[in-house]
Amino acid sequence: MTGSIVDVPGLAVGHASLGDTGVTVVRVTDPAGAVASVDVRGGGPGTRETDLLAPENTVERVHAVVLSGGSAFGLAAADGVMRALAEQQVGFAPLGEGHPARVPIVPAAVIFDLAVGSADHFPSPADGRAALADSVDNHSDARGSVGAGCGASAGRLRGGFGQAAVTVGEHTVAAAVVANPVGEVVDPMTGRFWADEDRAPVDPARMALLHAPDGSLNTTIGVVATDAPLTKAQARRVAMVAHDGIARAVRPAHSPLDGDTLFALSTAPVAAAGTGVQHSSEHAAGTSDPVALARIGEAGAEAVAAAVVDAVANAAPGDELPVTAYEELL
Repeated sequence: MTGSIVDVPGLAVGHASLGDTGVTVVRVTDPAGAVASVDVRGGGPGTRETDLLAPENTVERVHAVVLSGGSAFGLAAADGVMRALAEQQVGFAPLGEGHPARVPIVPAAVIFDLAVGSADHFPSPADGRAALADSVDNHSDARGSVGAGCGASAGRLRGGFGQAAVTVGEHTVAAAVVANPVGEVVDPMTGRFWADEDRAPVDPARMALLHAPDGSLNTTIGVVATDAPLTKAQARRVAMVAHDGIARAVRPAHSPLDGDTLFALSTAPVAAAGTGVQHSSEHAAGTSDPVALARIGEAGAEAVAAAVVDAVANAAPGDELPVTAYEELL
């Protein structure tokens, strides 16, 4: 166990770090993709291809998930990932296996980081392509101020990209999170993390460096993954429960100013997986034990909370983060 999302077999992660913003890609290494769903709890989300992941809709599997900075502009990074995967002949075949057309399924979510650095600097399709290429080297140990976490802030602290993994019986549940919440991740009175009081408190000098303006737009986004077999509806349930991890780590969470979004993936193999489009009768049956499903969801919440702490604890010192844009807005 590396304590990262790649502890779940069948996943790789890559980053494009652009100083004050960036892109992170969680790639499914099986060309058939992974069963996926999503749950959006924040009041100001920036997302792509989330309607497709509703349990009642047709497409069951995704080939990558993009987490990006740049607010809504950053959603363009998914274009680069889609095109690169299509060039590799990864994606479902809408015209049949004999036709070369492939449509990769690449959902995406973004954080608001435009108040950091240059307001007109945001990730492009080329940056999405670069992050996907970086996933070939599988930089699973990268944490903190990398990828989509480069321009993140967490209350008065610098945010970032974090990971964590939990074992549940014979299965692994892991999370990769970009922590960029409006709320605080530490108790301002003690400096200790809400989700990990045993960890050493944050340096008070560091806590004073960032003060986001009232009404700022933020977001915590991420991917929760497991190698346990899940149906699309069960993946949706896991994503819903995993949001408890954000609530444990951030106060307040899921505000009207956050776009909190969590994707859930199951990389368990399925019989006769081929095109990436599968109906409920064709994919793995998932778990038939509601207790087991509850444990997977709880493990997801635990991993998300730990990943938020991991993101902030490993972020670069706050004095390296430009704060002039914040000061001008105060």
